[in-house]
Amino acid sequence: MTGAVHYDVIVVGGGVAGSLVARQLGEGGRRVLVLEAGARTGGGPGADADAAAPGPEVSDLTGLEGGGYRADGYFVQRGPLPYASAYVRVNGGTGTVWTGLTPRMLPEDFDTEAFGYGRSWPLSYEDLEPDYRAAEYEIGVSADVEEQRSHVGLPFPEGYVFPMQALPPSHLDSVVAGRLDGRRITDPGAGPEPVELRVVGTPHGRNGIPHPSYGGGAGYRPLGAHGLPDPGSRCAGSATCIPHCPSHAKYTPLKTQARWGPTVTLVDRAVVSRVLVGPGGRATGVEYLTRPAAGPVSTRTVSADVVVLAAHAVENARLLLLSGLANRSDQVGRNLMDHPVLVTWGLMPEQVGPYRGPGSTSGLEGFRAGPARRVRAPFRIEIGNWGWLWAKGPVGIEVAELLRSTGADGRGLRGPELRRAVADRVGRQFALQFEMEQGADPANRVTLDPGHLDASGLPRPVITYDLSDHVKEGIAAAKAVSDQLFTLLGAEDHTDFAPAAWPGRFTHKDRAYGYRGAGHGAGTHIMGSSPGSSVVDRWQRCWDHPGLYAVGCGSMPSVATSNPTLTMAALALRSARRIEAELASRDRPVPLSPSRTSGASP
Repeated sequence: MTGAVHYDVIVVGGGVAGSLVARQLGEGGRRVLVLEAGARTGGGPGADADAAAPGPEVSDLTGLEGGGYRADGYFVQRGPLPYASAYVRVNGGTGTVWTGLTPRMLPEDFDTEAFGYGRSWPLSYEDLEPDYRAAEYEIGVSADVEEQRSHVGLPFPEGYVFPMQALPPSHLDSVVAGRLDGRRITDPGAGPEPVELRVVGTPHGRNGIPHPSYGGGAGYRPLGAHGLPDPGSRCAGSATCIPHCPSHAKYTPLKTQARWGPTVTLVDRAVVSRVLVGPGGRATGVEYLTRPAAGPVSTRTVSADVVVLAAHAVENARLLLLSGLANRSDQVGRNLMDHPVLVTWGLMPEQVGPYRGPGSTSGLEGFRAGPARRVRAPFRIEIGNWGWLWAKGPVGIEVAELLRSTGADGRGLRGPELRRAVADRVGRQFALQFEMEQGADPANRVTLDPGHLDASGLPRPVITYDLSDHVKEGIAAAKAVSDQLFTLLGAEDHTDFAPAAWPGRFTHKDRAYGYRGAGHGAGTHIMGSSPGSSVVDRWQRCWDHPGLYAVGCGSMPSVATSNPTLTMAALALRSARRIEAELASRDRPVPLSPSRTSGASP
């Protein structure tokens, strides 16, 4: 037992959603306990990870020469295709190693059923819009509101500006914009009407120049490395943002944690194994396993009025399944989604300055919306600033190829000739990343198998995953779009989906394609309007258990085409507001009758 302390709220997970919920509630003086499975410090894959809290790695997957894949890691993969994404189980979660992109979802993304696939939300863009603004404040988003309004189609309140001015485009962005802006290409599935191209800056969760007009002219004060106001902590254009931002400009949950009030307590190396409920089904606390830096594992319990699961879409589902809770609808663990990413890569005809700046600073937005999504998955195109890093690996791979076989005598290049070849080849590299929407499908799911345990003796997540024909049609359309873009750019296409290099490889209409996972897990405790068809309501409250919330991307009925962190943060702040209202109602004094207040006898 942890003693007699009773908390107002227990938050399971110290990532983006959990840290924001804890801060909001702690600001009002609520006693909040945050239980984090990973270590208190750290931030990179494998860094400071505790053996009791293992997590998946992308390297767990290997493509096979003859096709298919082999999986050897934390996930037990049983699907026709691999779930190709990972997450980090340290304090701060994957928010310590994320790319930092914060686009909003589009209004039509909240109702994919209108296009004949997936599931629709029980709330609208308009419902969530104030929480988007609150999340942009908490994260400190850099973007140009007029650009987002005009070229993305997002509605904003009159006079709104982002906390930070937009980050400047990379040199590659400018080169691509010079060749593509205003040009038109064919969109397979959209009919004869061509799509006009325009390179648009991407909103970022990293400090740029604070916008002087933010807050009605009050301006915005960014947070530095320790959560304190630090206007000097700005993006310096480093190409090493993952795992760590050298200038501390990128938002991480650790910045939010630095602003926690004194009533918020963090316990790390605490793996929650069960949610506890009372006879009426109300959540009463949790059981967790704790392993100090040295010593045996022990089991503890702690109680609270509200329990908030904020441990990642996969881990939230795993914990609900371990607890045998919230599954009246048979939807816990189902509807697992990601952004399957088609990557294409090549050489520009001139030097474009790759490996500078964040991984992507701009993209093409014209394929995210519209009637074409009835026949193929919509997608957003990121312009990749880091050359072929995601497509093929580090630059050393290119150097090795030049050393091996490029020379006239077949022995490879050496000396000055090698240096010139490396500079030329690497300096012309670029990549395009097509992030597909994946609709909610109950067959894609997380389950448990007691025959596969982790180091704590808990069942590991079993993943069953596949891509629908709708998604495959989107990937095929994206490759057709890529071919047209390469032609307009005058680029030399080096895209190659060799089986051994692509665990996520499939054939669609006699053509081979490969995909990567974006790390955007969603959908496993899906939000809805009815307890018979969903796990949580529009506030992320579990239908079956008062006092139990499951927050994060797992609640999202659609993952759309935008990186989901901003939407997750907006939903978390919305839930925190509701939790505070419920606690305030609990604390409201019961009025006494006039006879009692006047001192009259009962």
